[in-house]
Amino acid sequence: MNEIMLDRNENQYGPAPECYEALRKANLEQLSLYSREFLRGRKSELSYTLAQRMGIPEERLLLSYGSEGMLKQVVHCYLHKNEVILLPRQSWWYYKKVASEVFGKEVEYSLIEQNGRFEYDAKQICDLYDKHYPQLVLIASPNNPTGSSISQKDLAAVINHCASAIIVLDEAYYGFTSESNDHLRELLDTHQRLVIMRTFSKYYALAGLRIGYTCVGEGLDQLVAFSARYLGFNQLSEKIALAALNAPEYYRTIAEKMRIDKEMFHNGFALLPGFTVFPSEANFILVRYPVPLKKTLEEGLKQRGIVVKFLNDPGLEDCMRITIGTREQDTSVMNAFNEIVGQGAMGSQAHELVNNR
Repeated sequence: MNEIMLDRNENQYGPAPECYEALRKANLEQLSLYSREFLRGRKSELSYTLAQRMGIPEERLLLSYGSEGMLKQVVHCYLHKNEVILLPRQSWWYYKKVASEVFGKEVEYSLIEQNGRFEYDAKQICDLYDKHYPQLVLIASPNNPTGSSISQKDLAAVINHCASAIIVLDEAYYGFTSESNDHLRELLDTHQRLVIMRTFSKYYALAGLRIGYTCVGEGLDQLVAFSARYLGFNQLSEKIALAALNAPEYYRTIAEKMRIDKEMFHNGFALLPGFTVFPSEANFILVRYPVPLKKTLEEGLKQRGIVVKFLNDPGLEDCMRITIGTREQDTSVMNAFNEIVGQGAMGSQAHELVNNR
């Protein structure tokens, strides 16, 4: 039995064929020699290309070991012992882990469950800023595990109000609903202490490659210097990432398949009593389930070789996060829930809905 691993938000469709072609063409220069892009007045081919696409100077485009690497760099660069970082309560546990490495103080704000989703509350964030004067304010959009994004209006309000803080906007799940960069240039012009992190891990299905990029405002020269790499970057990773950037139709097709499958999950779980699926702008869904069924669900999924993420986060103890997989995987997962939970008419209706897509 092949396991279906849908617990880490990996893109199960894999990267574009062009990425494999770039890997097959790997040569001596990419593997054995240091980059000489500096002779062309560039930091790297990838950072130059990304900066051109986004309309920002290349020195404000930083490459990193996924967005994970840049998160660590930002925190270690700007957060010191007993200084405050303001971060979301229902979010990626690793934010707190990195803050603890420098003995920072964590102050949490909550995403508010309303209108059928978990929403950012700009007033709450601004009030906590006034009370604690954090050095860093972290916002994840879309947020993991809720799948929700902050509105441009609320983001602007937070940026304007928290002017003395470094604003870290984690956009690791950028691309699944929109590839637009229209907001990026305006945000960077508005706030010179802004960090916008992205990665090739999720949308571009290159998690194993470990490469990310970050756009920073003009007031963060310390981070620019801290992130500089004298001998250049991983040239093979750059070539594969560039190949991904040059295959937009492949990724748009995958994103559309995921959108359809998210809709299938919404409709399928709606037929199972006690289950709720929250809207998501990422490649996963957050599902609330009846707590008395937890053990039954865990055992039933394990027997079928299906791995999802059961959460223990405050306020989300009755929720699981399911990565959107391939069409075949998603159908198998929904059918598994129907078998485990759905009895009689309910289960039959859900099963028919899935298989008649």
